[in-house]
Amino acid sequence: MGKEQRLPLWTRDFALYFVGRAISILGDAMLPVAVSLGVLGAGYGSTGVGFVLAAWMAPMGTLILFGGVFADRFTARRMMIGADLVRVVTQSVIAISFLTGRPSLVLLIVLSALSGAAAAMFQPGVASMVPQISRDVQRANATLRVADAIAQLFGPALSGILVVFGGAGVVYGVNAGTFAVSAVCILSLSVRPVASITAGSSMLRNLREGWDEFRSRTWMWAVILVWAVYGVVVFGPLVPLGAALVTEELGRSAYGWMMSAVGAGTILGGMIAMYVRPARPLATGAIVMIAFFLEPLVIATRMPAGVMAAGFALSGAAWAFWSVMWATSIQTKVAPDVLNRVTAYEVGGSVLSMPIGQALSGPVSERVGADHVLLFGFGVGLAGIVVLLSVPAIRNLRRA
Repeated sequence: MGKEQRLPLWTRDFALYFVGRAISILGDAMLPVAVSLGVLGAGYGSTGVGFVLAAWMAPMGTLILFGGVFADRFTARRMMIGADLVRVVTQSVIAISFLTGRPSLVLLIVLSALSGAAAAMFQPGVASMVPQISRDVQRANATLRVADAIAQLFGPALSGILVVFGGAGVVYGVNAGTFAVSAVCILSLSVRPVASITAGSSMLRNLREGWDEFRSRTWMWAVILVWAVYGVVVFGPLVPLGAALVTEELGRSAYGWMMSAVGAGTILGGMIAMYVRPARPLATGAIVMIAFFLEPLVIATRMPAGVMAAGFALSGAAWAFWSVMWATSIQTKVAPDVLNRVTAYEVGGSVLSMPIGQALSGPVSERVGADHVLLFGFGVGLAGIVVLLSVPAIRNLRRA
């Protein structure tokens, strides 16, 4: 283990990749607050927030399988650069629409869908690039997670301030700029991945090969099944309902500060994941994930600001640790020539159900109450951890 930790991390390629990812993640961390407050401020309510978020997530989940095939066929690097450039355009148009007036809900939904489609082309390459630019995969993932955490710490609060003083359009403009920086950094990498799919092979065959690799790993598809349920009842409703309840209870800027608390916790979780290398990463990560469900609990029970911030921070720490354990397991236990496609299946399965939860969160909360929706998600979250730990393939999976 000591020898593995001494492997060099900060090579030129990793530094470039880190800068590109860190800056684009900062823009992404600012976006949920901008979407929530911008759409609410435009008068479309929590239902409108849910629709805009779902419009991004739906194409992300449905098209990511093709993103995995294209990444193996044309290389992840090319797909990631192209996706970044598309998002420069979509986010710029949304920025202009907010800055020049009140954008229509239809415009926001259409452009969010285009951005989500671009993300589907980008995301499979995130996993496959890490093993190519770093020999210490877990430490690289943890370092990137800390960058994500720093973005979560400063991004939402900065977004809240910018929305209050400059409007949502300013945040969307910044987001467009971050994708431009990301594209330049990835373009500058010296790593030149080779396509692993033979030219002329059928799309159906490529998809089937990825599916066969995915379904052959019980530990992977079992986690994704639980995550699919989480997407509907936990992850999907959390942002639109959480933003509405926190704003209602503590004011417009409070939600940004709560998301920054998530970022502070994520820094802690990422730093722990740099050094803690459990023999059974998924089992350990699942146990830690229990703390994630404090976030819907403290929102639903309308805890005081300090207690709520602590719950958000613990939630972020748990999510960061789990994410590093999960990403490292995939990147070290799946062959490089199918990694993009397998990643597409696991990411698609993870996010495909979220639009359902996002779209239904508003109408369902109007009938039963937002508090009850989030409390139900808290209960389902704990039940899901029990399911994860009951699966031997997850419980016994060992670190590579």
